[in-house]
Amino acid sequence: MANMIGARVKALRQRRGLSQDALAGIFGFKDRQTVSALETGVRRLAAAELVVAVEKLGVELDYFTDPFRLDGEGRFSWRQNGVAPEQLQAYEQDAGQWIGAYRALAADTGLRAPLMRKALGLTKASSFEDAMDAGERFVAELDLGPVPALRLASAMEAELGILVLMVDAQEGISGAACRLPELDAVLIARSEVPGRRHFDLAHELFHILTWEAMPPAHVEDASDFGGSRVEQLANSFAAAVLMPASALGEFDNCAALATEVLVARLNAVADELHVTSSALRWRLAALRRLTKARARAIPESALRNNGHGAAPRELPALFSKPFAELLAAGLEEGCISHRRAAALCGLAIDDLEDLFAAHGVQHVIGL
Repeated sequence: MANMIGARVKALRQRRGLSQDALAGIFGFKDRQTVSALETGVRRLAAAELVVAVEKLGVELDYFTDPFRLDGEGRFSWRQNGVAPEQLQAYEQDAGQWIGAYRALAADTGLRAPLMRKALGLTKASSFEDAMDAGERFVAELDLGPVPALRLASAMEAELGILVLMVDAQEGISGAACRLPELDAVLIARSEVPGRRHFDLAHELFHILTWEAMPPAHVEDASDFGGSRVEQLANSFAAAVLMPASALGEFDNCAALATEVLVARLNAVADELHVTSSALRWRLAALRRLTKARARAIPESALRNNGHGAAPRELPALFSKPFAELLAAGLEEGCISHRRAAALCGLAIDDLEDLFAAHGVQHVIGL
């Protein structure tokens, strides 16, 4: 609790643009060292000092005490396009509640986080070929099969202990990675076309597995190619995970194919691999099976599965099965009320049963 409160004091101080000396004055401390000790969890905030913090800093008490918040603890990297900073900050608060709730309920119900984290042996100095090789090896070592997109999320959860959440995101937000001392999480906008969702998932996985070696930016543009070197490495890894070379035998001689035949083959194989045709063409260019000039020359309108003008489609269930299972366990053990669980998920209380049913989780509201 001391570490949690200290982290939130620091986050609030920084958000308000206050120095440690200024905050020491607000609390009536004799020097900034006391604030430093408080922010690092060495010193506890006394009850009377907590009242001062609420009154002087203009926040609610639960800012410091709510275990579902991540202020000062969670580090996010958002994949988005054109979202205003204030909107992104507000949505990050919601995302923090989901991840914070999962962490708190896991502790309350005895679900322990993995003791060790896996990491890729890559740095900013690594080549794009290194990132693609890491993606190929990832597919092989986790035995993701001939269509890795279909097993990636479950493997991340079961094998790596990463929380994967399908969410209703604000327009412009496609996904995010979140790093906590004891938990990793990935959020994906479930309204995206399947190929985009899968690419975003593999892209954010790269950030989770390389966070210490090359921490991602807080905000990044959502594009399959381009951006900073770290983003390009992430894209190279994601493309190799979803489209391993062993699955692309049909394109061994694609340079000789007529454009109409090539486009038809791109669309068909992209459908089989559950990726977008656009991502597949650039993967082929990276493998030098297609020249960049020819890849660019393919009209976007011919790539049918990228979501342009797509018909309505069934969305994946909200959040994830591990999240739903833990929420149900928390309800059954009295760690959270149905009212708070519903508010957390943005649902009416009666709709919680639908959430559980969508994931095959048994829990009856009202019993």
